[in-house]
Formats: sequence, structure tokens, C-alpha cells
Amino acid sequence: MLGTLNPTQLTTFRASAQAGEFLITAEVAPPKGGNPQHMVEMAATLKGRVHAVNITDGSRAVLRMSSFAASVILQQQGIEPICQMACRDRNRIGLQSDLMGAHALGIRNILALTGDPVKAGDHPDAKSVFDLESVRLLQLIEKLNNGFDSNDKALTDGATDLFVGAAVDPQCRSWSGLQKRFERKLAAGAQFFQSQMITDFELLEKFMTQIAAGCNKPILAGIFLFKSAKNARFINKCVPGVTIPEHIIDRLEQAKNPLEEGMKIAAEQVQIAQELCQGVHMMAVKREDLIVPILDMAGVKAVRKF
Repeated sequence: MLGTLNPTQLTTFRASAQAGEFLITAEVAPPKGGNPQHMVEMAATLKGRVHAVNITDGSRAVLRMSSFAASVILQQQGIEPICQMACRDRNRIGLQSDLMGAHALGIRNILALTGDPVKAGDHPDAKSVFDLESVRLLQLIEKLNNGFDSNDKALTDGATDLFVGAAVDPQCRSWSGLQKRFERKLAAGAQFFQSQMITDFELLEKFMTQIAAGCNKPILAGIFLFKSAKNARFINKCVPGVTIPEHIIDRLEQAKNPLEEGMKIAAEQVQIAQELCQGVHMMAVKREDLIVPILDMAGVKAVRKF
């Protein structure tokens, strides 16, 4: 039963982050429908190899099961979730309600996001909310953790205890904009950062040395599995802000087994990230079962349990 779940049983991610360990997270999409079996099966392949599993919240504004509900389901399976929470679909009342509910059910890790615009998704005529954006959501969570609501009124039934993170894009075209937003998220209480897909590791190194240096918060580099040259070109065309270099596309195109080559590329990127930052965030859309083999290829060992 959910009521008997002990939240302290699932604290590997926070404990590892605070201990300065190299962090490994992976992304799993909730189901489109009421049957979570496939999601659970994919997440189960990651047990013991990642510190936590991100559950997306309407990524690309495409309809999926609630990230909150999907996180509870994974937690019931003994898999520590990071519940993504976007501002697109909820006002501040709904956000606070879900955050308090997450705490009550033992969900401790939250990734605060603004959310993709509805025009990008499968319900382009839906109404957006955007009562808040990611920085103000971080500030709101900080208040809840201190025992107050967004109106600075006391939470009469206890504060939350949420370990909150934020997204970052080291490949942002505006360097000053990137620095300003990163600093605002730090000031608003972000305890960790997961990056967008990284394809330019020179820019990641520049970000780590010129902007993130001394912040004392884990930065996890986004590592994406490219399945083919066609897949990479599609992402270049359809995903805003992403530019996959031609040398990666050429490798995939010339390979006898493009999927295997994509795994090699991802493993190489994990090894580069190990030299630059405190973690990786693995993304293998619809092939989450390949994340552990990629980690094996990169020489990444099982996570330490606390």
C-alpha cells in the first residue's frame, strides 16, 4: 500500500549528489494510456545502474500519463523517480497541490520546468496556463520547503521536503542569457541541473569553467542515443535549439549497424562527460533498455546504495 511506503527508502539520488558522486539519471516517458506496464519494464532495466529515473511531464507538449502518477507507480516498484513538473498546464494552485501531494507520497525529487509550447505538440488548440515559469516555480518550491505557500501563508500541516533541480542548455546561443538564467535558478534554490542533449562538448567545457565553476551543484550532461542518420537528421529538423554535427551523422550513415554505432557514440560522450561534470542524464527514446549496455561500454559501474 502507498500509505506504508517509507520515503527514506528511496534517497539514493540526493545522498549521492550531496556526497559529490558521479550521478547517473535516465529518462523514461509515461504511457499514452492507462497501462503502465511498458514504462515499468523499461525503468526496471535501469535498477542498480542509475540513481534515479526522470518521468517526463508532457514533453514536447505531447499527451502522456501524469508524471506525478507515473512517478508514484515507479516508486511502488522500488525505482527512485525524478518527477518533472512543467508550468504549461497548471496554475500556481495546481502546482502547489501536486507538490504537496508528491511529498506526502514520498516523491522527493522534482525537476522544475517551464514546459514546451502547446503549438509544438499533439493538441495545438489547447489553452496554455504558464501562470509561472521555471525560476518562479523554483522559488515557489523553496517556499513550500520552508513551510509557506506562494502567498507567504504558513502551511498548517507541515512543510515539504523536496530536492529540486532545473534544466540548463550549455549550447544556448546567448551566452549572457545562459549565465543570467543559470544564476537566477541557482538563487531560486536549484540543487542540481540536468542539461539538454549535448553534442558540442567544447561548449559544455566552456560552460563548466566560465559559468558553473564554483556553484557546488551537480551538473548532469544530457546524453542522447541516436539510432540512425535519419533519426539524427529528424532531430536537427524538428527539435528547436539542437544541432547534431555532420561528423556524427556521417558516422551513423557509414556504419553497418547504425544503432550499434549510436551506442558507441553515446558511450564515448559519457566518458567525455565524466571528465567535465558530475553526472550524465541518459536519453534513449523508446530504447531505454539500451542505456545499461551503453553505460557498460563506457565503463560506468553500478551505483552505490546508501
